[in-house]
Amino acid sequence: MTQKQALTISERAAARVKDIMASRDAGFLRVGVKKGGCAGMEYVMDYVAEPDPLDEIVKDRDVTIVIDATSLLFLLGCEIDWEVTPISSRFVFRNPNETDACGCGESVTLVPAQPS
Repeated sequence: MTQKQALTISERAAARVKDIMASRDAGFLRVGVKKGGCAGMEYVMDYVAEPDPLDEIVKDRDVTIVIDATSLLFLLGCEIDWEVTPISSRFVFRNPNETDACGCGESVTLVPAQPS
């Protein structure tokens, strides 16, 4: 039985992460969530040299992503995409655990995934 990946990254997002990583002295993209914003939680991204011992490590489209252990249940099944519009470009999280979002799009309401 194969285990499903915790999250995935689109081709556009992977290309953008590779571009950014090539210009930084960091080896990994760390993704997580933190409390904040009017809807309760915010997605966070950082670039780190080494994963922490409890980080979940995901490899997708030649990008290594680490998920901090406290965020894992909130990000299960999530896809990270790179979106470009006429007025902005940004990473977008398509998350099945998201139940609501604030009007400005900066924060979300998340529920932990229920393992099957």
